[in-house]
Amino acid sequence: MTKKAAGKAPAKDGIAALSSIDDLMAMALAMESEAAERYAEFAEVMEAHNNREVAELFGKMARIENLHAQQIRDKMGWTDAPPGGARAYRWEGMEGPETGDHGELHYLMTPHHALKIARMNEQRAHRFYEKLVASAPVGELRAAAEEMLEEEAEHVRLMDDWLARTPAPSVNWSEDLDPPNYHD
Repeated sequence: MTKKAAGKAPAKDGIAALSSIDDLMAMALAMESEAAERYAEFAEVMEAHNNREVAELFGKMARIENLHAQQIRDKMGWTDAPPGGARAYRWEGMEGPETGDHGELHYLMTPHHALKIARMNEQRAHRFYEKLVASAPVGELRAAAEEMLEEEAEHVRLMDDWLARTPAPSVNWSEDLDPPNYHD
């Protein structure tokens, strides 16, 4: 969901002007929640295509992102949504930096492909926080943004480790030996 902090002009690079830790953490919560929703959607698509292995992996990623969102709520003492009503943000693109693109899906994709998508999402989130750190004023807000940056760096490292343990697909991975049969 493309959103903007109410009453605040977006920064030149598209990052909403943040004025408090609550704003930063509400934005982080939105990022994690959107990523969880998208991974759950991806799991449903893969399940519909009988690609259960990848569906399970996307389901696991949705649970991980939901866990990240819950950690933010716990850290901030929020039981559900951030205080002050619905906060809004303007993302650099159409969606949050950590949200995967439906165009990346293929019904025959392998777990390796799914992990590459997740890694790209984590990299985008990391770049987002790099820009945020660079534009944040020195002090508590910048320190909190730096903490979020390091968390995203750790997520990229975890994806790298997971990818290293996951076999790469064969060259002809997308060749369907039993393609769908369409009749008019």
